[in-house]
Amino acid sequence: MPNNKEHVEENNAWNRLNWRSSLRNGVKRLWLRNMPLRYQLMLLFLLFAIVPSVGLGLLVNWTVERVVERQVEGHTMQLIGKVNEGLNTKMENLQNMTYLIAFDPDIDAFMHGDTPPDLDEELDSISNTESAHLEQKQQKQLYDIKQTLQGFTTLYPEIAGIVLVNGNGDYISNEMYPRTEQGLTEEAWYREASAHPGIFTVLGQPKERNITTHVRYKDDEIVSVARSITDEESGRVRGVIMIDLKLRSVSQAARNVTLGKSGYVMVTDAEGQSVYKPQHPLIEDIPAEWFPSEDSGTFTAETEGGTLLFMYQSSTFTGWRTVGVFPTRESIAEVRQIQFYVVSFVFVVCLFGLSASLWFSRSIAQPIFRLMSYMRRAETGNLRAGRWSDRADEIGMLGNSFNRMLIQIRQLMSLNELRERQKRDAEMRSLQEHIKPHFLYNTLDTIHWMARKEGADDVSGMVGALSRLFRIGLSKGQDYIPLRSELEHISSYLQIQQTRYRDRLQYTLNVPEELQNLYMLKLLLQPLVENAIYHGIKGRRGPGLIRVEARVERGRLLLMVEDDGAGMSTERLAEMTDLLDVPLESLESTSPGMTGKSYGMLNVQARLRLSFGDEYGIVLASREGEGTCVTIIHPLMQELPPLPRAQRLNNEERQENE
Repeated sequence: MPNNKEHVEENNAWNRLNWRSSLRNGVKRLWLRNMPLRYQLMLLFLLFAIVPSVGLGLLVNWTVERVVERQVEGHTMQLIGKVNEGLNTKMENLQNMTYLIAFDPDIDAFMHGDTPPDLDEELDSISNTESAHLEQKQQKQLYDIKQTLQGFTTLYPEIAGIVLVNGNGDYISNEMYPRTEQGLTEEAWYREASAHPGIFTVLGQPKERNITTHVRYKDDEIVSVARSITDEESGRVRGVIMIDLKLRSVSQAARNVTLGKSGYVMVTDAEGQSVYKPQHPLIEDIPAEWFPSEDSGTFTAETEGGTLLFMYQSSTFTGWRTVGVFPTRESIAEVRQIQFYVVSFVFVVCLFGLSASLWFSRSIAQPIFRLMSYMRRAETGNLRAGRWSDRADEIGMLGNSFNRMLIQIRQLMSLNELRERQKRDAEMRSLQEHIKPHFLYNTLDTIHWMARKEGADDVSGMVGALSRLFRIGLSKGQDYIPLRSELEHISSYLQIQQTRYRDRLQYTLNVPEELQNLYMLKLLLQPLVENAIYHGIKGRRGPGLIRVEARVERGRLLLMVEDDGAGMSTERLAEMTDLLDVPLESLESTSPGMTGKSYGMLNVQARLRLSFGDEYGIVLASREGEGTCVTIIHPLMQELPPLPRAQRLNNEERQENE
C-alpha cells in the first residue's frame, strides 16, 4: 500500500509539471510576436477599430452629460437672473415711490403731526370764523394728500394700496383702513419698518395684521413693503409709508418661464416660505436649511414627487430667492437618448471593423508570404527573379523592387571587382600627386637655409614663411589643427604680405595662451585676412591695421578678423549677409558672377556649416569708411575629433610615403 501511494503521488507531480509546461508553451505561442502575420493584422485592426470607438463612445457620453448639465444650468440661471432683475426693478420703483411720497410738503407736514385729521379740541377754543377757516385748510391738505396717493395708484395699477401712518397713530389712505380701533403704531410691520430708520424694507406677505383694503385682498394675494420717515435733525422716526403690491405683479415675471417639460420658477423669502409658486407646484415650501450659504447655486433633494433639481439666485435688494425647480429625470432622458445613438454607432463600427480586418489581413498577408518564400530562395544563393501578379499597390511595388534588387545585386557583384581595381589605381595616383607639394616644401626649405648661409635674411624670411605656409597647409592630411598652428600659418601669410606692402600694412595677433591648444578646422583665417587686405586696407589712404583676436563665449570659440579699411556700404553688407545664407554649390550654379570677390569668405562659410551645422558660421559687421569685422563662430574642441576609418588609413599610407 505505501508503494502504490508513492507511485500515485509521483504520477500526479509529473502531470502537474506537464500541465504547467503545456500552459507556458501555449502562452508563448499566443504571444503577439510569435503569432502569424495574418492573425496579428486581424488583432491590430480590431484593436485600432474597436478600442478608439469604445473610447470615443465613453468620451462622448461623458462630454454630453457635462454639456447638457452646463447648458441646462446656464440657461436656467439666465432665466432666473432675468426674473430676479424684474423683481428688483419693481422693488426699486416702489422704493423711489416712497421717496417721492415723503418729499411732498403736505405729507411731510402730516408726518410731523402739524395738521391732524381731527381738530375738535382746537375748534372749541377758537372763534367760529377761525375754526371754519382752519377746518377748510385741513380738509384741503387731506384732499391733496389723497389725490397724491391716488395719482400713484393710478400710475401703477399693480399697487393694491398705500397707507401713511405718523408717530401719533394717525393714518391716511384711499384704499386701506384698520379693522379695529387698535393703534397702527403697535403693528408688527410698523415696528419692523421703524427698526430700520429710512431704509426700504420688504415685509413679504402679511400675516394677521390690523389693516385691510376695500377690495379685501387675501394675505397670500399681496406683498407689502415699507419705509420709515425720519427727522433729519434728531433722526427720530416720524412715521411709516407702507405699500401693498399685488402678487400678480410678482408672478408676472415668473409665470411664463418654463424649465423643460414640467419645471417652473418660484420665489421664496429668506426663510424658504413661498412668495410665488404656480398652481400645481412640485413642492410647496423649500426649507431654508436646504439652501447653501452662497448667494446662488444648485442642489438636489429627494421629495415626495421624486428627485428635484433646484437652481437659485438670491437678491441682495429684497432678500428673496428666485428658485428654478424641475425633475432630474427630464435631463436624464435626453442624455439616454444620446447614449442610445452612441451605442448604436459603436456597434456598427465594431461590426464593420471585424469584417474589414478579415479582408485586409488576408489581402496583405498572402503576398507577404509569397515574398518570404522568394527571399528564402535568395538566401540560398539563387538570385533568379520571382513571378508576381499585376498588383499596383505597395505589396506589388515591393515585389517588383525585390526583383530589381536581385538584378542589381547580380550586376553589382560583376562590377565589384572592377571598382576595387579602379579604387586601388586612384589611391596610387593620389599618393603620387601628394609628392609634388612635399617636394616643393622640401625645396623651399633648402632655399631657406641656403639664403641664411649667404646672409640674405630678407630672402630667408620670405622663403621660410612660404615654407611654413606649405607645411601647415598640408598638415599631414588632417582637416583639424591646433589654433596655435593656424596662428602660425596666418602669421607667415601676413609676414609675406607685409614684405610686399611694407609700411601700409600692420597687424596684431591677440589670442590668449590657454586658447591656442584648442582644435579648429584648418585654413579658416587666411581667406578672411586676404579679403581684409585686398578689399579693406588697399581701399583706404595711408597705413592700415589688421587685428586677429580669439575668445570663448557661451561655450563657443569666436575668431575675429578686424580691419580699419574702407568698409562696406549698407547695401553691400546686406548683399553679403544674404549670400552667406545660401549654400555655396547653389550660389555657384545660379549666379557665379556674384561670388567672384567673396569666394574665399563663402568657402569658409560652407566648410563651417558642412562640418558643424547651421548654428555655426560667419557673422559680418561693417561700416563704410570705418572698417569691417568678420567673426567666425566655431565649436569649442578640446581634443582632435576621430577621423573616419577610410580617411585614417589613407593618412597612415600618406605618412609612410612621406
